[in-house]
Amino acid sequence: MLMVVENPSSRHSAPHSMPRTAAFFDLDKTVIAKSSTLTFSKSFYQGGLINRRAVLRTAYAQFVFLAGGADHDQMERMREYLSALCRGWNVQLVKELVAETLHDLIDPIIYDEAASLIEEHHTAGRDVVIVSTSGAEVVEPIGELLGADRVVATRMIVGDDGCFTGEVEYYAYGPTKAEAIRELAGSEGYDLSRCYAYSDSATDLPMLEAVGHPHAVNPDRALRREALAREWPILDFHRPVRLKQRLGGISVPPRPALLAAAAIGAAAATAGLVWYASRRRSPAA
Repeated sequence: MLMVVENPSSRHSAPHSMPRTAAFFDLDKTVIAKSSTLTFSKSFYQGGLINRRAVLRTAYAQFVFLAGGADHDQMERMREYLSALCRGWNVQLVKELVAETLHDLIDPIIYDEAASLIEEHHTAGRDVVIVSTSGAEVVEPIGELLGADRVVATRMIVGDDGCFTGEVEYYAYGPTKAEAIRELAGSEGYDLSRCYAYSDSATDLPMLEAVGHPHAVNPDRALRREALAREWPILDFHRPVRLKQRLGGISVPPRPALLAAAAIGAAAATAGLVWYASRRRSPAA
């Protein structure tokens, strides 16, 4: 069952006389320069969510992630491991750990190009929608900070004790992302032929195919091949910039979306940890 969270503080609204449009964004390697695992693993360790061994492995995980990413089979293993990894995690603690370290840790790895692009879409009158495989408990506040109009994310079941049960209620991945986009188009009146989508991974092909303006951002090998064959635009984001630099006028004038853009990387912290474990278990790893 799809649950879309709207950002009540978003001030963006499209004119009623025009068909509504939106820009759909994946997270890792699309808006931030690397997996947030390396950044947040120490915070999760200090909060007692993961052990020291997992912290020490994140450097290697980051290398493999940047080199290729995860294919469909690895993502399926990721989902299975995610359930086991998160079982017993206190949801409130997860939120607190992310909130406490968000700006200090994520600032240096935000793509300047991505932050500008998000603002450009809002200026053009388009909604911005984050569509993430990561957990809703971290994606929703990130979407609010970003100024995104809506968020679609994976939801884990939370028990009466306030902890994850280890079961997945809704998995925002692959074809499910495309289904979410179509449902949103029906409920919000988006003209998908005029909408935009951005991702780095071939696992997001269904999402990219669902819109009229798909874009490959720093694409993995499989997505680059598809983008070239279909003549989709390929974007090269390579300028991570500290938020304070942008706000200080070193890069560009201050923008309302920039503070929130710094938050986007936290959404993939849990999925990144799981991805690493799946690579370690894979025979090819």
